[in-house]
Amino acid sequence: MTQPINGYRAYLLRLCGSPEAGWRASLEDPHSGERSAFATLAELVAHLERASERRAPDSQAPGTVDGDCHEIV
Repeated sequence: MTQPINGYRAYLLRLCGSPEAGWRASLEDPHSGERSAFATLAELVAHLERASERRAPDSQAPGTVDGDCHEIV
């Protein structure tokens, strides 16, 4: 995926399937058009966790919230 600007990432998420049969997912970077596919939601979550660990050098410290992000409670 492309390098984030100021720690910000945006993705288009597509899900297909069902709770009974299992979900497949894809993420698309709207800036580059790069798409990644995942056979399970666990793979998607693992990918997002890895991506969030690769923080931009000037991004905010953990636990802080900027104007475009919303804190999840």
